[in-house]
Amino acid sequence: MPPSISLSDAPPPSVQDAPRRLAPASQRFTVLPGFGLSLGFTIFYLTLIVLIPLSATFLKTFTMTWDQFWTTVSNPRVVASLELSFGASLVAAIINTAFGLIVAWVLVRYRFFGKRFIDALVDLPFALPTAVAGIALTALFAGNGWLGRYLEPLGIKVAFTPLGIVVALTFIGLPFVVRTVQPVLEDVERELEEAAASLGATRLQTFYRVILPAILPALLTGFALSFARATGEYGSVVFISGNMPMVSEIAPLMIYSKLEQYDYAGATAVAVVMLVISFVLLLLINLLQAWTRRHQSGARASALPDGNPEVN
Repeated sequence: MPPSISLSDAPPPSVQDAPRRLAPASQRFTVLPGFGLSLGFTIFYLTLIVLIPLSATFLKTFTMTWDQFWTTVSNPRVVASLELSFGASLVAAIINTAFGLIVAWVLVRYRFFGKRFIDALVDLPFALPTAVAGIALTALFAGNGWLGRYLEPLGIKVAFTPLGIVVALTFIGLPFVVRTVQPVLEDVERELEEAAASLGATRLQTFYRVILPAILPALLTGFALSFARATGEYGSVVFISGNMPMVSEIAPLMIYSKLEQYDYAGATAVAVVMLVISFVLLLLINLLQAWTRRHQSGARASALPDGNPEVN
């Protein structure tokens, strides 16, 4: 009969066999300081750089009565400048979204001579002063410019028209779309495209069913950044627009004109209207991005058996 072994004779569990317990968040190693200090600095920095200037704009506007505010922002000249600023920014952002995707696709999917030069050229609007860009575009598209002399006989006048504003806003907004979409395109697996082609999908079907869903959030982000950048642009537009009231006068120029007239409250009133409209539009774009991500996540989960994240 084998000898009995009591539980007291069993060896104690080793340290390795014990379940690991995560250290509290306050005791974990992080490169940055603790959460409280980091959060406090973040709130302080955002308050100093963003909230205080915006609050000053609203407080200055609140010195006006409602009738004065409405008279200022409903002036036909102000309304025309706001419509031109947001309309031209929207058109420029749409153009940049389409052609920026093409530029990013070429830079990611093809190898050719001068690729690095073109890739660096995309960032030129970032480094070039906006005033220099406006002067260059004006010299290029003016009636006696390199391109304007050939376009005006065809009835296409660019300089000193709303079309010139769209051209300037397109120029300064292109890098935002390219640099946002480019890294996402690099991460898209080409095996998915080959699988779609092997299943009989056409190139157009592969783009809309495979590639576009993967890059759509980044594409919307690039559109939002390009639109936001174009909305407040001043330096590159002031030269090529001509600044004609009710025709080619943008809202930032209207604000500057009121500041020159020492109408600070009127300038902040126009600025508040631009700020509110921009915030609402960007909020809608962000909500669309969030809906797109949720829709894609739900589609992936429904495609897997029993909703499992992995297929064995």
